[in-house]
Amino acid sequence: MITRRNAMKAGVALTGAVGGAGLLMPALSSAAQADGQTTTDIDPTTIPKFAQAMPVPEVTKPDRISGTTAYYSFEMQEVQTEIIPGKQTTVRTFDGYFPGPWIKACSGHRVVVTQSNSLPTPASIHLHGGHVPESSDGTPMDLIQPGDEKTYTYPNNQPNANLWFHDHAHHIESENVFRGLTGFYTLMDLPEKALGLPSGAYDIPIAIRDARFDDNGQLLYVMNDFRNRNVILANGKAWPYFDVAARKYRFRLYNTSNMRFFTLKLSDGSTVQQIGTDGGLLEAPLTTDTISLTSGERADIVIDFSKYAEGTTIILTNTENAPPGSPASQVMQFRVTKKAADYSRVPSRLRTLPELKTATVNRNVVLRVDETSPDGLGYIDDKIYDDKRVDNTIQYGDTEIWTVSNVNQRVPHNFHIHLVQFRVLERNGVPVTSGPEFGLKDTVRLMPGEKVKVQATFTGYRGKYVYHCHMFDHASMGMMATMEVV
Repeated sequence: MITRRNAMKAGVALTGAVGGAGLLMPALSSAAQADGQTTTDIDPTTIPKFAQAMPVPEVTKPDRISGTTAYYSFEMQEVQTEIIPGKQTTVRTFDGYFPGPWIKACSGHRVVVTQSNSLPTPASIHLHGGHVPESSDGTPMDLIQPGDEKTYTYPNNQPNANLWFHDHAHHIESENVFRGLTGFYTLMDLPEKALGLPSGAYDIPIAIRDARFDDNGQLLYVMNDFRNRNVILANGKAWPYFDVAARKYRFRLYNTSNMRFFTLKLSDGSTVQQIGTDGGLLEAPLTTDTISLTSGERADIVIDFSKYAEGTTIILTNTENAPPGSPASQVMQFRVTKKAADYSRVPSRLRTLPELKTATVNRNVVLRVDETSPDGLGYIDDKIYDDKRVDNTIQYGDTEIWTVSNVNQRVPHNFHIHLVQFRVLERNGVPVTSGPEFGLKDTVRLMPGEKVKVQATFTGYRGKYVYHCHMFDHASMGMMATMEVV
């Protein structure tokens, strides 16, 4: 049972702590949690699994194209959609799309997006993984108030990458994203197109996340409430199925959860080929039976269904914080329904990563939440976020190594830097020389007690950008800081 008082706890603690810092109070849950009222969670075991087809987002067409610039406009709005069979759920969307629209862009070709806000809350839209000017980064206090609009310019001066966009209004981002305010952004380039990877109808983005619902099918949001979010969605449907032909498919996997980490496997133990991570293609395909994604991370994989007979079903399972048989232990089902010609391939060489430069600066970053209370604050270097404070000043063009530590004993974190893609050099003192962390990254896992070294070159744009834990609830609790590139 959830009450308004319980939902307020984290907000009261945070608001009292930051006082005059000009920050926003965390948004509350639905009106069903008003004083004196309670709401009952839906029982996840009563939701039929594999009863709904997983939708595939349509590529959004630009409003117009001028030269090498494509112009888009979206209205952020609340709509009703069917996530659980037979129930209508209110979600927050871009133009009514749930899990979100899909922009396909090309390296070197600008995209300009005008976002108008018809939501009941402010918003600030961040292109996650994008190399963009400060004015278009969607910083936490650069707010679009209800009834207003803002235009963002994305130069796309970076190689192929699986980016995404989401709300970043401080404290509010946690609930806005939980309620659906996300979108896909695929950045392609000519070298990638020439590889012959599965494309067209066989190149599919899948947003995977968890959610919590009341028995009326409405989303139930309570900050830092990870363990009660046990309904798993794939492209906006609870435990859907997806019909596939007996051939290769490219799946761009996005973990759009607020908090949940996934460890994904195929139910028959088969391997997949991982071809990319956050910042685009790996140097070579990685054959693996496990895909691990923390909140905000992406994985680009190819699954070859040609070995399966028609009528075969395979389940995409999750083994992280999900015992076998528990609701969160399954994600979706693949159904092999037909044969199909396949002229795609996965080359043994995908790209050449940029050479690592010599670092000129070393920094230490410490992540921590208060483990003594579920309603505690989040800290970077023992400070909660204050938009008026610059925590690190970086010289334009410098290459830096950041040693990022999770000093908590029980609570996991991850770490995301705006503006740049980085390379993971070490994990717990062991050099990273292969695997998915050897590619370009913008978000990295840190389990309790773990330490990673990452390297980035800060070029392209000057200005103030944030870095933070990308577990949205932790960021809302204050685990965020500001760097200024000068």
